[in-house]
Amino acid sequence: MIFKVYFQESKSEVPVREKTKTIFVKAESVREVYSKVADRGYNIELIQEVKGAYLEYEQQNEDFKVLEI
Repeated sequence: MIFKVYFQESKSEVPVREKTKTIFVKAESVREVYSKVADRGYNIELIQEVKGAYLEYEQQNEDFKVLEI
């Protein structure tokens, strides 16, 4: 499965919509995503599974890359 992770770059940073970044992570569950990005020090706002038409839409973006950590 592929998950979209919304995050701030630092845990001490207050979440601000304009500074929110995203990455795509290949994992079997949300828990696995958390464990894969834990060492990066991100302030995670949301982890959302991406599938179907939503995944197809995201794949059309030229910046679409899936991290296999």
